[in-house]
Amino acid sequence: MPDWSSLAELQIDSTIFVKLMHACLGVYVWEWFISLQFDWEVLTGRKRFRWPLIFYFANRYLLLGAMAGIAIALDSTTEINCQALYTFNQFAGDAAVGLASINLSLRTLAIWSQNLWIKIFLTVVILGHWSLILQGVLLKASWSAAENTCIITGTNNTVLAATFTYSMCFDLMVFLLNAYKLGMKRKGSSRLTKMIFRDGLLFFFIAFLANLLATVFMFMNLNSIMNIIFNVPAAIASTIVATRAVRRLTNFTNQGPEMYEPSGSNSNSGGYRSHSGNRGLTNSARGGAKGLTTRSGVHVQMETFVRAEDAASPTSPNVAYINDLQKTTDKGSDYDVEAKANAF
Repeated sequence: MPDWSSLAELQIDSTIFVKLMHACLGVYVWEWFISLQFDWEVLTGRKRFRWPLIFYFANRYLLLGAMAGIAIALDSTTEINCQALYTFNQFAGDAAVGLASINLSLRTLAIWSQNLWIKIFLTVVILGHWSLILQGVLLKASWSAAENTCIITGTNNTVLAATFTYSMCFDLMVFLLNAYKLGMKRKGSSRLTKMIFRDGLLFFFIAFLANLLATVFMFMNLNSIMNIIFNVPAAIASTIVATRAVRRLTNFTNQGPEMYEPSGSNSNSGGYRSHSGNRGLTNSARGGAKGLTTRSGVHVQMETFVRAEDAASPTSPNVAYINDLQKTTDKGSDYDVEAKANAF
């Protein structure tokens, strides 16, 4: 067991810390670069801008600024304003963690159909989270001529530990809320629900584990470097999974809503889906299986027998049934998770 407080160990840990920060910078810049097309499409209007994307952009670019600031603080060899730089780095880094939790919470609200109690609960939790984040910005830093670098002369480690503990519990709560709600929808669920269940819950779990690792090392209190060595990786992991969740949901939304219910044994019932394509009304005068597609894009597959004159009539039961489905789709049902996401 090494002596974590010895000068030799601190020098080793400092070297590891610097290399880890540069590696994290490279990972995040690469993640930012490969997903830049999404940002450009939103800014140029090719993708519809919705207000939750404010948190998405703030999350991505505050962390990018924080990583650039950390690189400047570590690599600068000339005297700089350490107080201003470290205050910005602390705020931007902590804010990125808070914004990642907000992005995951918005996904949770969509899954819970804008449930009022869930909305109130998450709002209170978010406000508590940000009260800790803003307190953690209060630190002191100065330039050390002897070491030719910036050094932190005063900080509140208790608030920092509380912030990451809060983040860990926050991510765990939204993970459980999503697991519970999506677990009830697995049978007869839409492709979107299955997508969220398959990889969305993984995103929540990764964010939880990242904050858990940072929290454990802070409470172990090995030395000043090891206490914070996993804070930046935790912020990066949370931001990457949260912003990927936003992009996947937005890209899925642009493909058009989808509804699905399991087919029964009745030949007049069946699964139905809606897509964004615009097709004219088509029908067949022959009996047997046939497909009807309305201009609204609702595709209905059913087994029925109709007369040619009934199929052509705009007031026929088949056309009326399709119109009813259109109204149902427009309102969104408990199975239509994507329609709930559009409420944002």
